[in-house]
Amino acid sequence: MGVLNGSPKDEPLHYGEIFNLWQVSATAKLSLSTYQAFHFHAGDQDLKKIIDDLMDQAQQEIKDCDKILKLNGFVPPPALPDRPSVKLEDIPAGARFSDPEIAAALSGAVSLSLVVCSQVMGMSIREDIGAMFMKIHAQMAAFGMALLKMNKQKGWLIPPPLQLKKPEPVHA
Repeated sequence: MGVLNGSPKDEPLHYGEIFNLWQVSATAKLSLSTYQAFHFHAGDQDLKKIIDDLMDQAQQEIKDCDKILKLNGFVPPPALPDRPSVKLEDIPAGARFSDPEIAAALSGAVSLSLVVCSQVMGMSIREDIGAMFMKIHAQMAAFGMALLKMNKQKGWLIPPPLQLKKPEPVHA
């Protein structure tokens, strides 16, 4: 097999792996900035805890992706500057994100992360890259469940139309 028969870390990255590592790093850096803003806007302590955990997750993804990119001679995407600290009560009511809005945005972002991780796992030929994204996928699935439970408990979940009555079968 030539270059693909040694340690996965010694194997070359293919262009899809390079792009996905770069894109995930860039997205995590943007997400980190967004999470910082959401943290300042959030009033609910349970929501703030999830945001803090998502910030930690984003920082880990940045560290892992950038390390692999650098080891393989690629410049990682630039990071955004940290947001300045602000008190919740200093944010004007019309400019402030509400807790349900933040929770919905986080749920959507986590859902998209699951899709991206699945795609990267499926196209990776380096086992270490696939394993890294499998780990991220598992962590994002856990965040998705935590957000779902919190949204239900707080009454923030807006469900799609529910089928409360099952239609009676038609016998022909």
